[in-house]
Amino acid sequence: MSETDRNAFMHDVCAVAQAIQKAFSPSKINYGVYSDIAHLHFHIVPKNEGGFTYGSTFEMNPQKVYLTDEEYSQVIEKIKQTLVK
Repeated sequence: MSETDRNAFMHDVCAVAQAIQKAFSPSKINYGVYSDIAHLHFHIVPKNEGGFTYGSTFEMNPQKVYLTDEEYSQVIEKIKQTLVK
C-alpha cells in the first residue's frame, strides 16, 4: 500500500470512528486491523462499560447476535448522518 493510499484509508477509519462516537456515545472504541497480501480491512468496535468483553479485545460476534434488516438500516443511517464530509 502506498503512503498516500494508507493515509487516505486511515483518514476514512478515523472519520467512521468519529461518526460512531457521535451516533452511539460508547465508552471507548476498539480498533482492529487485519490483512493478507491482497486484502486489508479494519474493525471499529464501540464498547460500553459493563458490556460484553469491556476491558479486553473484542471478539468476532461471540454471542451471535444479529439485527433485522430494518435494525441494520437504522444503524447505518445513524452513522451516515454523523459522518463528517
